Order: sequence, then structure tokens, then C-alpha cells
Amino acid sequence: MGDLPVDARSGSADEGRGRRVAAAVPAADSAVTPGRSFEAPGDDGEAGGQDPSDNPRAEEVSPKPKKHGSLWKELPILMCIALVLALLIKTFLVQAFSIPSASMQNALQVGDRVLVDKLTPWFGSEPARGEVVVFHDPDTWLAGEPTPRPGPVKKVLSWIGLMPSADEKDLIKRVIGIGGDTVECKGTGPLLVNGHALHEPYVYPGNTPCSFDDMGGQFKVKVPKGYIWVMGDHRQDSSDSRYNQFDKNHGMVSVDKVIGHAIVVAWPVSRWSTLPVPGTFHQLMGTRSAAPAIASQTATQ
Repeated sequence: MGDLPVDARSGSADEGRGRRVAAAVPAADSAVTPGRSFEAPGDDGEAGGQDPSDNPRAEEVSPKPKKHGSLWKELPILMCIALVLALLIKTFLVQAFSIPSASMQNALQVGDRVLVDKLTPWFGSEPARGEVVVFHDPDTWLAGEPTPRPGPVKKVLSWIGLMPSADEKDLIKRVIGIGGDTVECKGTGPLLVNGHALHEPYVYPGNTPCSFDDMGGQFKVKVPKGYIWVMGDHRQDSSDSRYNQFDKNHGMVSVDKVIGHAIVVAWPVSRWSTLPVPGTFHQLMGTRSAAPAIASQTATQ
């Protein structure tokens, strides 16, 4: 009987120590788990549940998608960019031209669209023998020719380079002589450049390289520096340098009047082809002589 109080006291002491140890455990856990919450369990049954929307880092991890501009707002900008690019291409690179006459058959047919290289002249390149070039009317070559009146839409499209040029004051011919060359036609040909006879398979079938007439078909000229002598491939249907020898330039075309040289027939698709320099002109390399200050000519008939 006397031992019972001792056992009771001992048991009370042990229970007290047990309570103190148990109470210390949560404090230790919370120390090694930073940021853990001990709020009351939520409806989903998880202890310490926290709404992700309350966490400011959630917005950084999942940003809201950006709003894109309306197509109708972007379309004018895209059109302006396309317009600027078209103008730059037309001004500095290439330009389309429409062939209005038969003077360059068969290389070019009426209605063909050619692309003209306008880039190389910016780097000092001058027209070469055999090239097909587009140039502004040097004097009055087109005087009396009917001038088509393109509509306003075509004018705008041709101005920005999306359609062939509507400027009817431009001509297209083949370069025969450059500054320093002597070009001569006797009888029906062949055509002579610096004494060398040209082999011209590009001349229109049935035509002769030279025309036996007293209107300009018979000539001997020396091309001055800074000018070119041009002729059409359809020799008997081309008002070219031969038949304009009485203008202010004696039939010559100033190099600064040249827009560029035609490089390809772009339309129609069935006519697509390049316009290379014929091989006969390669024989004339190195035959250029010193050019006089002014043009001279000697009529043979």
C-alpha cells in the first residue's frame, strides 16, 4: 500500500515529460520547413492549403498572353511597306516596260513585257555593243507618233512599278556602236563596225542588214564619246539612229538618256527568254578607237 503513491508520482512525472516532448515536436518541424502554413484544413481536405492566386510569384510564372493588333490596323502598314519597296525596286533595280511596236522583231514582239536592269548604271556601267537598251527620246524621234492615253489606275501602277511603264516617250533598240566606233552601211550589208562585218542572225527574216535608200539607210558615222548608235532588229521597219541623223545629235543617243538594258522577256510566259549579247559583238572587243569631240558622218549616197 505504501508503494502506491510513489508509483503514482512517478507515473505523473512520466506523463508530464511525455506531454512536454510531444508539444516540442511541431516546433521542430516548422523550423526545417520554411513557408509551410498551418492554417485550418480547407474544403479539399488538405492541411494548410493556400490559394495560388494569393502568391505574387504565380503571375511571373504564367504571364498573360499578349494581344495582337487587328488585321485592319496592320494592313495599311503592310501596304505602305510594299509601296516603298516597289518604288525602290523600280528606281534602283529593275523596271518593266511594254513593247509598243514591231521594230525589234523577232527578239521582241508587240505586247511583250521586258524587265530592264537599272542597277548597273548606278555603278558607272555604260551601254555595251549588242545590248538591247531602253532610252528616253533623245530629240524628236517620236514626233507625230500617236500617244496612247493610259487610264488613271494604269498610271498609278506603272508609276510605282507594278505595271509596265506608261511613259510613251521611251524607245527600245539594240546598241550597235559605242563612243569611238565607226559604223558603216553599204548597199544591203553587211553592217560594219570598225571595219568588222557583223553576223546578225537576229535581223528580222527577209530583211537586209542595211537598207539601200537615200533616207539614212546608207551611212558612215563615227560615234562620239558619251553617245551610242542604235538600230532595230527589224531593219526595214525601225526609225532608229539611221533615220534621225538630222536631229541635234546626228542620230546619236546620249548615254545619260539610257534608262537601262533589257535582260529578260518576262511576259507572256510562253515568250519567256533572256536577252544576251550576240556572239558577233564579242569579236569587236578592243577595237574601240579614240572618240572625237563631235559626231561626224559621211553620206555614201
